[in-house]
Amino acid sequence: MRRPRTYAEFWPFYVREHMRRATRRLHFAGTAGAIAIVALTAATGNPWLLPGLPVCGYGFAWLGHVFVERNRPATFAHPVWSLVGDFHMFGLMLLGRMDGEVARHGDGPRLADPA
Repeated sequence: MRRPRTYAEFWPFYVREHMRRATRRLHFAGTAGAIAIVALTAATGNPWLLPGLPVCGYGFAWLGHVFVERNRPATFAHPVWSLVGDFHMFGLMLLGRMDGEVARHGDGPRLADPA
């Protein structure tokens, strides 16, 4: 399988790397926590909160990949698209539409390791 060249090609692979609801919920918690850290930093002016961004955002997501999904996070092969995908998935989860994306894209190939 060739590597995706656009985000539109990447998104179905991203969805398939997040098939389990618990993985998606851990991503949601991490993204929500990262948003909260940014908001709290802006509200308090305390930049010492910012190191918590990657710990919260990536920590929850990677727990899901290691212990729930049992796959390699897409962040390593596609860092920018993966970040966009996290917020895309977060928004769809807020709207209650992510399960539909899983049903639509769930039967294809998994994400290939970087070449």
